[in-house]
Amino acid sequence: MGELFPRGSSASIDDLPETPKTPKPPPSPPLPPTQHQQLSLVQPPQKKKHKPKVFRILRSVFRTFPIITSPACKIPVLSGGLLESARGISGSKVTGTLFGYRKGRVSLSMQENPRCLPSLVVELSMQTSVLQKEMSTGMLRIALECEKRSDKDKIRVLDEPLWTMFCNGRMGGYGVKRDASEEDLNVMELLKAVSMGAGVLPGNSVVEGPDGEVAYMRAHFERLVGSKDSETLYMISPEGDTGPELSIFFVRV
Repeated sequence: MGELFPRGSSASIDDLPETPKTPKPPPSPPLPPTQHQQLSLVQPPQKKKHKPKVFRILRSVFRTFPIITSPACKIPVLSGGLLESARGISGSKVTGTLFGYRKGRVSLSMQENPRCLPSLVVELSMQTSVLQKEMSTGMLRIALECEKRSDKDKIRVLDEPLWTMFCNGRMGGYGVKRDASEEDLNVMELLKAVSMGAGVLPGNSVVEGPDGEVAYMRAHFERLVGSKDSETLYMISPEGDTGPELSIFFVRV
């Protein structure tokens, strides 16, 4: 994404000449303080909940057979043909972004479209370098699991505050839902014109060089709601593209 986003830098308080006779002011944020005020992201549109009955039936049937229970991770295992046929009959399209500092943790942002505020932000206990390594293998499946609640305490699965994370079947820590931070919103604002792609952005960090940059990967995802206890995001690759496959599962077990 080389020239798509010009790199910006902000003067650090350490670059200013010292003034011994006056107290040193507190460090200022690397990004301009007006950056947050310049956000143009909008609230996601209200969607109509009514859907044709045939789609609801097909969706329910589709979600009854791909989930395989295993001792380590209850992650759906799908064959390629089944997955492609299922995508054509059910689900809605959302924008998903995985981003993080090169030596930091990865966060997942889900938006209705690139110009909307995030409807979900999950911080994963996965280093950015690990994500890039796993993606290079051609297939990455992230499963986020939590325990089922009683009916009276049940909330949407995407509203759960904490999940156990599995990466390609291996337990890899946890995922935590949180509110979008100012820095998250800055990243989404910079990527507002990007529907899919990968690259680096200048980060809100005092660290200079590559370690101070934010690496990102953005794509369209098919969002499938299997039940009140399961939702899945399947990355949609451009037609004819043989790039890596990415699936993210949210499951209550």
